[in-house]
Amino acid sequence: MPVSNLAVEAETANRETALKELARTMADEELGDLVIVEDDEPVGIVTDRDIALAVAHHDDLTELTAADVMTSDPVTIHEDATAVDLPATMADGAVRRIPVVDDDGKLVGIATLDDVVATTGEMLDDVATVIEAQSREYEPDD
Repeated sequence: MPVSNLAVEAETANRETALKELARTMADEELGDLVIVEDDEPVGIVTDRDIALAVAHHDDLTELTAADVMTSDPVTIHEDATAVDLPATMADGAVRRIPVVDDDGKLVGIATLDDVVATTGEMLDDVATVIEAQSREYEPDD
C-alpha cells in the first residue's frame, strides 16, 4: 500500500505566520502540526510541542513566527513509498509526522505515527482472521 493512501490533507502556513495564529489554527482544527510551505514545497514543520517550548523559552511571544520555532528541512517521504517504508523513515528521522511529497517535491499530504498504528492494527486484525479460520482448535476469548 502506498503512503499516499495513508496520508491526510496537511494544513499549511508560511514562514511569516505569527505564532499565535499557528496555535489558533491548531486549536481550531484540532491538529498537532502545521506544515510550513514555500511554493507548495514543505520547508518546515511546526508542532504543538514546538509552540509549548517557545512559551517556555521566550518571554515575549508577540514577534515570533513559524520561522522562529519550526523544524527546517523536515523529513519527507514520497507518495509512492510503501506503508512499510513509513515507520522506518520515521525511525531514521526520529519524527512522528512526515510530509508526503510528489515527484516535484510538492506537498500532497501528511502521514503520522497514528496512521502507522492504525494500519498495523488493521493488518493484525486480518492476520487474526486468517489464524482463526485455519486453526481448528482456536477459540478467541470474548
